[in-house]
Amino acid sequence: MPPRPRLLLVCGQRIRASERHHFSSASPTRPKEILPPSPPPPPSRWLSDLRSRVGKCIIFGCNAAQIAKAAGILRVLAEDWRRLTAGSDGFLTGGRRGLEGQKVAWGEQDSFGHVNNVNYFRYAESARVNWITNFAVHVDAAHRAQWSELMTPKETGLIMRTLKAEYKFPMTYPDRISVYHKLRVDPSSSSAPQSAFVLDCIVLSHNARRIAAKLEEDIVIYDYKAARKTAMPDYMVAFFSETFQLQEKELRRARARIWGLIGEVEHLEKETWNRPDAFEETGSSGQVTTT
Repeated sequence: MPPRPRLLLVCGQRIRASERHHFSSASPTRPKEILPPSPPPPPSRWLSDLRSRVGKCIIFGCNAAQIAKAAGILRVLAEDWRRLTAGSDGFLTGGRRGLEGQKVAWGEQDSFGHVNNVNYFRYAESARVNWITNFAVHVDAAHRAQWSELMTPKETGLIMRTLKAEYKFPMTYPDRISVYHKLRVDPSSSSAPQSAFVLDCIVLSHNARRIAAKLEEDIVIYDYKAARKTAMPDYMVAFFSETFQLQEKELRRARARIWGLIGEVEHLEKETWNRPDAFEETGSSGQVTTT
């Protein structure tokens, strides 16, 4: 099997650690921020690839400064992998935005020894309820009752029209998952009233540290009293629009951070096994081979 191509630094943008993403309780009527161009998406296996490459540097041999640099990179990969993986696709993490650290139950497996496909829809459902109710609890206190009622068949509510899933690999017990949602489109970008919206969802496996499934949810806004579809309320348009802007900012922040880590690993490689005078012992005979 040919070796996997190494990740190369294509974006040198840096983001300050103090720039945190969160939902704002301020009025969403302020003018939209003009964002810089988005960095390109990182390769799908960037996380495992970087861990492997740092390990190669350590095995080759590092001085104290290089060990400290490698430890710093590995610490970021260990602590921030969820936020970086989700954020690079525009998903917001933290708080009650979805499910975080949910245990996979043994009974969720089927006779084939992996988590049954139907459970991914349940994971997405639970995360979606948390995502919606988060607006009521933490974002828009003025419309708390309306946000809460969206999950009930009382007045204006939400009905699932289409639900699709794309499975990436079979999860098994024991594992933990994190599940996040994002808006696919800014509802304020259209002048026509919207009576539906689409959410994208990802299910992250903590064991594999990658996406186990992607889901697409097409949701209709429904007036239960009138028994018909209805336009998205103004308060929902406003805060969904703000959320979409936060998604776009997080996408740029996460991708820039990942490409920054790739650049740090490249620099570490050039200081260790990939420097011009680098060599390593290949056996007990004392022979050496340049790398």
